[in-house]
Amino acid sequence: MANTSQSKKRARQADARHDINKARRSRIRTFLRKVEEAITAGDHAVAVEALRLAQPELARGVTKGVLHKNTVSRKISRLASRVKALDKTAA
Repeated sequence: MANTSQSKKRARQADARHDINKARRSRIRTFLRKVEEAITAGDHAVAVEALRLAQPELARGVTKGVLHKNTVSRKISRLASRVKALDKTAA
C-alpha cells in the first residue's frame, strides 16, 4: 500500500493509465477483428478497407506505448499478405 503522497499519486496515475490503455487495446482489437472477419468472409474490397483503417490505429498503439513496434509491424505485414492472397484466390 502506498504511504507517501508521491506514491499515492503514482498509484492513482497508474490506475488511470491502465483504464486508458485497456480501452485503447480494446479499440485496436476491434479493428483487427473487422479485418479478420472480412478475410474469413472472402470479401477482398471490405478486407482492404478494414486493413486501411486498422493500420493507423495499430501505429497509434505503438506511439502511445500500448504495443511494441515490431509486434505491430508483424501484424500489419501478416494481415496485408493475407488480404493480398485473398485477391489472388478471387481472381
